[in-house]
Amino acid sequence: MDAQGRAYATGRRKDAVARVWVKPGSGKIIVNGRDQEVYFARPTLRLVINQTFQVAGREGQYDVIATVKGGGLSGQAGAVKHGIAQALSKYEPALRAAVKAAGFLTRDSRVVERKKYGRAKARRSFQFSKR
Repeated sequence: MDAQGRAYATGRRKDAVARVWVKPGSGKIIVNGRDQEVYFARPTLRLVINQTFQVAGREGQYDVIATVKGGGLSGQAGAVKHGIAQALSKYEPALRAAVKAAGFLTRDSRVVERKKYGRAKARRSFQFSKR
């Protein structure tokens, strides 16, 4: 926690990297200068972001400002969630146990598998023709 009463953390998921600041407030979440409803239009992505606050029991008590780069929307939502979890546990260390138990502090290491030569995709082969 720094002098202005806010916590900073970095969240990562797939190719997305999120810089997240958490401070006490009314529950407003701003991503890349836009409101979360505008940036993450899909309700499932907004649900992903708010999971951390639900587990911690702190809905509507913190304002979040995030800047995200790289990846797609799904990866970016995961990165913001990871960043919020990290920052929240820094700001309020008592919440760390609950957030950690839910698995939100762990960086999701699953990334796209590389394409192999002689294959259509990573594992998919070309269609076999007997004749």
